[in-house]
Amino acid sequence: MRLGIDLGGTKIEIVAIERDGHELMRHRVTTPHTSYDATIRAIAELVRETETKLGQAGTLGVAIPGAISQKTGLVKNANSTMLIGHPLDKDLEAALSRPVRLANDANCFTLSEATDGAGKGHDVVFGVILGTGVGGGICVGGRVLHGPHRITGEWGHNPLPAPRAGEKSGFDCYCGSKEGCIEGWISGPAVSAQYKRRTGRDLSATDIATANDADARAVTEDFLDRLARSLASIVNVLDPDAIVIGGGLSKIGAIYSEVPARIEAYAFHPEGPTRVLKNVHGDSSGVRGAAWLWPAS
Repeated sequence: MRLGIDLGGTKIEIVAIERDGHELMRHRVTTPHTSYDATIRAIAELVRETETKLGQAGTLGVAIPGAISQKTGLVKNANSTMLIGHPLDKDLEAALSRPVRLANDANCFTLSEATDGAGKGHDVVFGVILGTGVGGGICVGGRVLHGPHRITGEWGHNPLPAPRAGEKSGFDCYCGSKEGCIEGWISGPAVSAQYKRRTGRDLSATDIATANDADARAVTEDFLDRLARSLASIVNVLDPDAIVIGGGLSKIGAIYSEVPARIEAYAFHPEGPTRVLKNVHGDSSGVRGAAWLWPAS
């Protein structure tokens, strides 16, 4: 049995799956905000309760909104700031008396979809998170690539490729870049902000994509074109067998009908459109991917 934990800012979710991916149990609790130690206790309690109910022990993987620094062994780049600067994997191992594997939540999403989701059967899978932010992960031969800096797949913090008139100034990003990060152009909040600047109205990115007014169509057209340019740069470097889209914006149908041909137009002479696929497991991909951090023995 494999156990996966998705440690989020608002909830902690656990899933137990069998060797074949069949789900045995799923449960979630509210993430404690009182202290870091309270988070450790909550995770340990979830694991113990799950194993007691199922009558068996399992391996444990954890998806986190950040990464463990290879240099310091401490959590970095986490939007759940309470985790930063702590040896989360070691503390969980001490609390549960077993090895624990941790990975960035975007990497877990990619591993899940490459293992038994939309990317199943494909050797090189690039997983994309399009939501509040823009993240990603790379899975090759069923294995997640991490890199020495633990930033593999962070394409959202590259500058928008081939900027056009009105795109060259960009926006300051929390990462420190002033070059107009991709995230600042195609994340959900970015698309909503573009629509509001045109209309003065608040609308989510997914609602903008289905609205029928001229401003919504123009904003959606810009989003699709910028997404295609950004993914074309990934195709030029990685040439993945499949790109799997996750996050809230994955519900936008035009991504799958229009973006592949646009990537083909922007990329370096590909021989046919790149496969751009909608995720299979949705919000469950992160927690399932955490469980899959322990491969079949």
